[in-house]
Amino acid sequence: QVQLVESGGGLVHPGGSQRLSCAASRNIFGITVFSIKDLGWYRQAPGNQRELVAAISLDGSTNYTDHVKGRFTISRDNAKTMVYLQMNNLKPDDTAVYYCNTDPATERYWGQGTQVTVSS
Repeated sequence: QVQLVESGGGLVHPGGSQRLSCAASRNIFGITVFSIKDLGWYRQAPGNQRELVAAISLDGSTNYTDHVKGRFTISRDNAKTMVYLQMNNLKPDDTAVYYCNTDPATERYWGQGTQVTVSS
């Protein structure tokens, strides 16, 4: 079974930075997912649908939604079964619960997410 655990959220001022981490279970399932799947960071703000904000393929190529392009950077460490999201120049509109998952998402892999609040 694969478990994804997000961490690193918190309260940050506008213009600040935050680095999110996502750890996958280090069993055969988690290792397999990291070796064969594209991965993504998603977010859900109150009243909104969950959206994909950043994705990284097996070969390391990345894609970002226009809202975060130039400010967010996604990276992965397959050996450690970790995926990261570096967020810079944060804006109040970035306030949301952030989740990691495969891309496209696998329903049973959703974790609890980590809350990021951007406020002065």
